[in-house]
Amino acid sequence: MNTEKKIKAFSELGKFLGLFKKLLVTDNEELNTFENLMLGSAHFNGWFTEDNVSCAVSGLSSMLEKSKLEKWIAGYTIPENNKPKRVGVIMAGNIPLVGFHDFLCVLISGNSCVAKLSSQDNRLLKALAVKLISIEPLFKDRIIFEEGKLENIDAIIATGSNNTSRYFEYYFGKYPNIIRKNRNSVAVLTGNETPEQLVLLGDDIFMYFGLGCRNVSKLYVPEGYNFDNFFNAIENRKKIVFHSKYANNYDYNKAILLVNKVEHFDNGFLLLKNDSVLSTPVSRLNYSFYKDLEEVKQELETRQNEIQCVVSSMQGEFNSGVAFGQSQSPELWDYADGVDTMQFLLSSS
Repeated sequence: MNTEKKIKAFSELGKFLGLFKKLLVTDNEELNTFENLMLGSAHFNGWFTEDNVSCAVSGLSSMLEKSKLEKWIAGYTIPENNKPKRVGVIMAGNIPLVGFHDFLCVLISGNSCVAKLSSQDNRLLKALAVKLISIEPLFKDRIIFEEGKLENIDAIIATGSNNTSRYFEYYFGKYPNIIRKNRNSVAVLTGNETPEQLVLLGDDIFMYFGLGCRNVSKLYVPEGYNFDNFFNAIENRKKIVFHSKYANNYDYNKAILLVNKVEHFDNGFLLLKNDSVLSTPVSRLNYSFYKDLEEVKQELETRQNEIQCVVSSMQGEFNSGVAFGQSQSPELWDYADGVDTMQFLLSSS
């Protein structure tokens, strides 16, 4: 199976996923089966709401456009006759289909994907794999979903927390590997943002309830920054507190701050705390004041191993900089943790 065939198959999968940008009711049994799986995901994981799953699927549809796949692949030399390696992929389950990019990279590189799915997201990717195989049957022997231990592998890609990464390194350190730890994303504000930009920042904060590594968990704001414009811009997100799991987190974190008499902002669905820590619990956002942008640049440079992306109107000024509203729309070449997964797979082959 040459690269052209693989690109064609994934682009066809993207077209199929594009049908779900707006949920459909059709007479097509295949469409209805996948749509029911999307709609029913919340029964297995309360965070996987209809909107969140639909958003993830729409993002993959855009990612898998043929022109984008060809642009991405053009930067690599992929051998057509190599013996496939068995690449173990341990996937996270914090947001829907978060492991798809690794799945894509392994298959496009000509290897076999031995996937260990998270119990929090163990249905959607299997459904996509079935569709992919129906488009290109030659993928059938290249896709394995492992329920038990990952064995007989040649390389490993594992995504988890700082805690689980230690176990991954212990068990899989002998293999060529990519082992990912906790990362968070931040936003750098100047105080001159337009209302439209701040509304888009709401997407970066609240999409997927803030559970993704590309979600903004901390703001850097200039000294004397007035948060009124920020709170006005995100008011359209207030319905998020009607989601029971989010509401439980909001109530709990609010109680902690109140009991400990910690100074904070509270708009009824989001808590803001002055704190240097990047990682925050659901429903809370940290912030820090800065005197000048050079100060922020230096801090972010020293903390680059903790940061996935930086949202700002000056994205060119920062490593992994993205525009407002774009943190959850990575391109194929926007690799997690800045590690080129395709190059790793090709060099391990």
